[in-house]
Amino acid sequence: MTAVLPADRARAQADFGEFVRMSLPGLLRYGHALTGNPHDAADLVQSVLEKVGARWGPLLRKDVEPIAYARRAMANAHISRWRRHRREHLVADLPDVVASAGVDRLDHEPLWQALRELPPRQRAVVVLRFYEGLSEQEIADSLGISPGTVKSQNSKAMASLRRRLGEPGSEGGESGGAG
Repeated sequence: MTAVLPADRARAQADFGEFVRMSLPGLLRYGHALTGNPHDAADLVQSVLEKVGARWGPLLRKDVEPIAYARRAMANAHISRWRRHRREHLVADLPDVVASAGVDRLDHEPLWQALRELPPRQRAVVVLRFYEGLSEQEIADSLGISPGTVKSQNSKAMASLRRRLGEPGSEGGESGGAG
């Protein structure tokens, strides 16, 4: 058994701190796009960063790309949470109306509403591709899926978004390809 030296531990903590400092804005944007609101995004990022921080040393020793690992963990955690909570919960009384200060400015944007309607994996692919600018291979690596799955999920998501947003040519299926 090898002892972890205090200097090694301090270096790993400093490396993780730098990773968080550099990655946090992008992870929060990604989380917001995944969850649909900034509060759930912050919770998602925090829970994932706690797990990443606990595994930081082994991740670096295995040459794992930390940002891809964090994105994949966020997508998986969001999908798991969505599966647990997707059932409708009926209540006897309607909740009090919340003041408009808590309203997200994007709530009434048609594209944002359509994006939130997508299944979690399709939403993750669209966000990583068009919001974060990742390649199909980078998305596949981040989500732990094949590049072919990235392509099919993106295609389904784009067709759904076109349909929901009423783009011309979206009726009767996609055009411009052999399928």
